[in-house]
Amino acid sequence: MKNSIIRLLGLACLTVALTLNAPAKAKLADNLILSKQDTTNLMRIQKHLNSSKTVKARFLQVSSNGEYAEGQIFIQRPGRLRLIYDDPNSLLVIADGRHISFIDRKIDTATTLYLSMTPADLMLRESIGFFGNDVIVTSVTQTPGVFRVGLLNTNEPDAGSIELVFSDRPIELRKWTVTDAQGVKTTVSLLGPTFDIPLSPKLFIYTPKPNVVFGND
Repeated sequence: MKNSIIRLLGLACLTVALTLNAPAKAKLADNLILSKQDTTNLMRIQKHLNSSKTVKARFLQVSSNGEYAEGQIFIQRPGRLRLIYDDPNSLLVIADGRHISFIDRKIDTATTLYLSMTPADLMLRESIGFFGNDVIVTSVTQTPGVFRVGLLNTNEPDAGSIELVFSDRPIELRKWTVTDAQGVKTTVSLLGPTFDIPLSPKLFIYTPKPNVVFGND
């Protein structure tokens, strides 16, 4: 299940390049040509992502290998995340700005890593952008009321791909589909998301137990 969470956190939104000063041109797949409208849409989506510093939502996660889960997600950029799965899944994930902990609530144990070691570090940075060198834009499509953006990680193009799906008017992230290196597709839908609302600092606090395993920085 932790691998499923990495798909949820890491590739979803996370193969998006995150830079404070992005160049003016996106890195494109060889067979992709962006129209002026496509570029405008990417800029609108990027502005939405960067203007939303907090997110609270229910989520529904379905994978082509049969996995299914629901829960709640709380994000406060930079650096903070709370992801709690509904029972009977006992998993809880908390990022406090420096560490990220994978907690089994049932047996009260956890594995804690430095946030910088995980893909979640990318989605939780201060700024998000499509126009850097760390991401390849593979597709930009628009249908009535919906934008879709396909992405690859420049440094690991064979690791998997992601398609982000946004509503229009207003632009809001609604779901994403990750296809991993084994061809497993995982779709995560945000249900009733709310943006830019105050979140309690207590959501992002976890005190490690003596048996917690730490990763290396």
